Amino acid sequence: MKALIQRVKKASVTINSELYSEISAGMLVFLGVEKGDTEENAQKLAQKLVNLRIFEDEQEKMNKSLIDVNGEMLVVSQFTLCGDCKKGTRPSFDKSAPPEIAERLYEIFVKNISSFNVSVKTGKFRAMMDVALINDGPVTFMVEK
Repeated sequence: MKALIQRVKKASVTINSELYSEISAGMLVFLGVEKGDTEENAQKLAQKLVNLRIFEDEQEKMNKSLIDVNGEMLVVSQFTLCGDCKKGTRPSFDKSAPPEIAERLYEIFVKNISSFNVSVKTGKFRAMMDVALINDGPVTFMVEK
């Protein structure tokens, strides 16, 4: 399971020119589910992300978590994170989990985020989405579980 995370001032998902979801300050998570990922991976990744200290404290050091700053999270499914670009010029998606499994683990991940009393919004699984964001920093990390 892979998560490309961005600390944001705000972020939103639009589908077919209509606003689907949006958050204010917090974390935008692009989530990729790979073959072999489990519910345990989803739980561990959720716990890692809500506690990851990427928000600044009073001394402008990254010492606060999403929970500490009462931030929101927007989770967007992103199977292309599992793409392999090592050979040739066309990505291979052989490592991506089948859609049925990926969607189930995506939903479990979101449920786990909610269990930490974090306000979580989502994109729509398998939809073509326009994602808008204002990156805070910019601060961007790749996290894998």
